[in-house]
Amino acid sequence: MALYEHIIIVRQDVSAAQVETLAEELSTIITENGGSVEKVEQWGLRTLAYRIKKNRKGHYVLMNIDAPSAAVVEMERLERINEDIIRILTIRVEELEEGPSAMLRTRDERDDRRGRRDDRRPRRDDRPRDDKPRDGAPRGDAPAKPAEKPAEKPAAEPTGDAA
Repeated sequence: MALYEHIIIVRQDVSAAQVETLAEELSTIITENGGSVEKVEQWGLRTLAYRIKKNRKGHYVLMNIDAPSAAVVEMERLERINEDIIRILTIRVEELEEGPSAMLRTRDERDDRRGRRDDRRPRRDDRPRDDKPRDGAPRGDAPAKPAEKPAEKPAAEPTGDAA
């Protein structure tokens, strides 16, 4: 059987308890069609990047699924009929992620993966700087540039009849 990560976004006016029952119903559809749901994560009510079907927020749910493709197709068909679900995404993966997903990890766990901010070198205030401050005026010890003269326009040639 294939492994899938499946994410649904449910309308913002649906309660969290209703979102849980909806996730359980989707899990039963998968198990009835010969698959299994390894993990269900509720990410909660989150702000959407843009409005989807007049909704600015949505309840996110992640499901890790081990099922044949026919079970996933049937689940997606029923999700399209349900008016509470505003968006779905199913991705086939090589292996399912163990532990909490990236959305549920705490900030410390994510920083450990990238390197802690505490491990950085302290900033030194005595390092050498440019000769010019940000406003472009020269500093006291830097020589001033001579002022440039504005370019002169050539005189216009007379175009009248000179007789």
